[in-house]
Amino acid sequence: MRDRSRADRILDQSAELAVGDASDVDFLKHAVADIDAVVFTHGGHGGLGEAEAIDYGIVRATLEALGRRRVRIALMTSIGVTVHDGAYNRASQSHDWKRRAERLVRASGNDFTIVRPGWFDEGAAAHPELLFLQGDTRRAGSPEDGWVARSQIARVLVESLTSAAANPKTLELVAERGPRQTDLDPLFAALRRDADGELDGVLDPDTLPLDHEPDGVMAEIAEAARRGQVKLSS
Repeated sequence: MRDRSRADRILDQSAELAVGDASDVDFLKHAVADIDAVVFTHGGHGGLGEAEAIDYGIVRATLEALGRRRVRIALMTSIGVTVHDGAYNRASQSHDWKRRAERLVRASGNDFTIVRPGWFDEGAAAHPELLFLQGDTRRAGSPEDGWVARSQIARVLVESLTSAAANPKTLELVAERGPRQTDLDPLFAALRRDADGELDGVLDPDTLPLDHEPDGVMAEIAEAARRGQVKLSS
């Protein structure tokens, strides 16, 4: 957290705040001491270099700070994260770096759930039924892909931390008209697991080939796998 005054407005007073730079490994070693779970909801605004430094860099730095210690991870990225040839990604590289962050988490050996929400809209809370998808098939790059409220995203991320059925899984999240589910475990249980040693979600299209990835990124993924004692598929 960089802005303590903002945190004081939105967080429960019982929360213990760590104020600093989330890309600074030394700061993060203090921030993650004694924790047993991490929820990533960070994200850049599409500026030049932001995606690498923020969307990817904060995940990389956090995993480095954790070292060999295992935690439960909930990572929020974005619906359409496997679309790399669209105008938005060509300008920002946001999807490229979010997907690389996902790959780091899968390589890390930690239990995880990766949630790719649709377009943010608090009005979506009026559509209380949650829909879990896989394969990143909604690829319009517009609100046609689906809406979801921040409060709904928060619920899925937090509840995934204590759901055995949510691990290790990747899903796209949107809201629909219909009844609110009181128990998310059946939704998590219906999803296919991400395969051991694979760097992409179980049904993801091969739109960012590993053999075209930067050497530095592949080295960082390999290092995450070494710390997590994960054997990556060739």
